Formats: sequence, C-alpha cells, structure tokens
Amino acid sequence: MALGRLDITAVRNLQQVSLRDLGMINVFYGANGGGKTSLLESIYLLGMARSFRSAQINSVIQHEARSCTVYGELRRPEGGYSIVGVTRERTGGVQIKINGSSVTSVSVLAEYLPLQVINARSFDLLTGSPVDRRRFLDWGVFHVEHHYHGVWQRFQKCIKQRNSLLRHGKISAGELRPWSQEFSEAGEQVDLQRQAYFGVLQPALSGLLERLSPSLPALELRYRRGWDKQSSLLQALQSTEKTDREQGYTHVGPQRADLKLLCDGRDAGAILSRGQQKLVVCALKLAQGQLLAQQRGRTCIYLVDDLPSELDAEHCRRVCDVLGELNTQVFISCIEKEDIGSSWSDPGLLESGAVFHVERGVVRRD
Repeated sequence: MALGRLDITAVRNLQQVSLRDLGMINVFYGANGGGKTSLLESIYLLGMARSFRSAQINSVIQHEARSCTVYGELRRPEGGYSIVGVTRERTGGVQIKINGSSVTSVSVLAEYLPLQVINARSFDLLTGSPVDRRRFLDWGVFHVEHHYHGVWQRFQKCIKQRNSLLRHGKISAGELRPWSQEFSEAGEQVDLQRQAYFGVLQPALSGLLERLSPSLPALELRYRRGWDKQSSLLQALQSTEKTDREQGYTHVGPQRADLKLLCDGRDAGAILSRGQQKLVVCALKLAQGQLLAQQRGRTCIYLVDDLPSELDAEHCRRVCDVLGELNTQVFISCIEKEDIGSSWSDPGLLESGAVFHVERGVVRRD
C-alpha cells in the first residue's frame, strides 16, 4: 500500500496540514526547524501509534492541544482505498481506527502499514545497545513470519513471570521449574525464527553493501542468540539458576540476543567513519525492505530524514537508486531540494512524485 492522502492535526508545529495526491517519491525541503521531521514523525505515528523521536507523547502534541491526530488514505494495489486514523491524547489514551473499525492492538496497525525509518537514531544499530538491534531484527521476523508475534508474546509473558518469581527471593525449585520449562520452549521458538530470518538477511545485506560502497572494508554480520550455542536453553537456565536467584532476573535467553557487525573481527561501529556508518545503516534498512518484498510480496514505506547529511552526492544517488528499484513509497527530507532532486538516476521517479516546501509548520506543494 501507499499513502495517497495525509491529514495531520496538532503534531508539534504542524497545526493543520493536508497533503493530497502523494506520489511514490515525496520530498520535504526547507530550513531546519520548519517541520520536515515532524511530517515524517506524523507518518510514523500513523503506522505505530507512537513517535520515533520521543517516548513522551506530551512532547509530540502541540502546546495547549488536548490531542493530536493523523489520518491517512492508503491506495490498495488492487484499487480503491483503505482508511487509517490514529489519535493520541495528552492523558495517554490511544484511538486507532482502520476502515472505521476500532483496533486495540498496535501490532495490527504495524502489520497494516509497515514502516522503515532512516534517521540520526538509526546509527544506534551500530553504536547503540543490543535492545536497538533486537528491535531491528524482530521487525523483520514480525513482518515475514505470520506466527512470530504470538510466539514473541508468549515469551514475553514467560520472562515477566519468571523474573517476578526470582525477585521474590525465597521460592522453591518446584515453583520455578514450570516457568523455566515454558520459558525455554517459547525462547527456543523465538530463536529459531530469528535465525531463519538472519539466514536470509545476511546475504541481502552483503549484496547491498557491495552496491552502495564497494570500497567499504569487508564486514561480517553475526547473530548471537543469548546463550551458549552448545546448550539447550533449558540447560543454560539450569546452569545460571543460582545467579538468577541471587540477582533476581534471568541472565540467559532471547532477551540477551544481539546482532554484531564486525570489521576484521572488531566492532564496526568503532572503526567506520560516520559516512561509512550511514551507508551500512542504509544497507540494513534497505535489506529489510527487499526481504519483505521477496518473502511476502509487500512493500514498506520509507521515512528518510536528511539523507544528504554525511553522504556525498554519489552515495546519495546509490541509496536512491535502490529505493527506486524497490518500488516502494518514500518520504525524504532535505534542506535544499536540489540535494535530493539530483540523486535519482531515473528523473521520472521524482517528476511523478511530489515536492513540498516546509517552513514554520506550513507545507506548500511546489
């Protein structure tokens, strides 16, 4: 699906914005602080019911407004439109509607409108915590494997219950054993589906790195599942049970998994330049879009904030060429429109798209 219309109310400095007849390539340009990133954030809010900039919804809602709302009309591949609306209230309330029906699960919304973000925070895939990389990995598995969300929810329930018991201190082995068994069964399933996805992610990433920057040093992507690869998860739990009891939480399992990108056996994030890191991040995000198309026959929407930052014109062009080949909808921001306008090898893509000037919360189509 692709957004054909977008209406935004009270998101940061965007008081009332209505964008019609959106194309596959959509460019937002203008000076910093005008609202370009807030437009991308609004689309993310439509697909995830939260911000990619802040965990506090109050900072997203315009000052003195009680709520913010984003409404979108999605063009269906077979024709016609689907309608999605999300309202976030200052009190914390969330209202999600798809084609007029209320939805209570954000996972349903995320499945309906897959989104990929490339922005300054994307560098966390290389330099951030394992939490960021697990979230990246789980996005891919969630959108490719139909049953993953249920397995992941079962695992989350198990680890919360097991940790709750451990925090109580004096519990018998008999009380802990059933939850350790359940934890290990759910955790093994999570790991198996992650490993299957990693198996196709790795070659996709290698191919894209070669296209985006053949001069990059040799990079190796590794998956660490969160416990000794020679042991079952149940065996690993048994070997750490004493430590778990002493410290009040579970030390092994999928919640400790990580993706590591290595360069000559060392952490790539500590070796690569900022520009090289951005190319690697772009390759990771583009690889997920490729796999979604190959595995599910679907496309995701890309939200790209300030692509020219840290990249020269040639590397911007290479990233844009891949985006064009994915046949996916793209919303991309920059300061000068020429920075992006010259980045498409196929000028027809931009000519059939839409370009908007953004200034002080006002959005005008060129």
